[in-house]
Amino acid sequence: QVQVVESGGGLVEPGGSLRLSCAASGRFDSINRMAWYRRAPGTERESVALITRAGSTDYADSVKVRITISRDNGRNTVAMQRNNLKPEDTDVYYCNVATITGGRSDDVWGQGTQVTVSS
Repeated sequence: QVQVVESGGGLVEPGGSLRLSCAASGRFDSINRMAWYRRAPGTERESVALITRAGSTDYADSVKVRITISRDNGRNTVAMQRNNLKPEDTDVYYCNVATITGGRSDDVWGQGTQVTVSS
């Protein structure tokens, strides 16, 4: 059983910053991709940022100048630094982890953390 837990969400004023963290624990051999998604009520999840085990990153065009993703392979954690937040960044953010166990890849989702950008 693999658990993925996010932390760091909350209320922030426009122009502010926030750091979301995610930790994976449980039984797996390694973690391949780690990513952050966002979802507004009634919509599909959309990718915000991802990072491979080797450290290659990819960001959504709408946020790439205001975001940095990083990971610690030794601790099985991933973090996302969001800067210059705007009201349209308000959403539930989900951590997604691609674990490798015995040659099999599994996608594991966290429960999500709410980010609200408002004055």
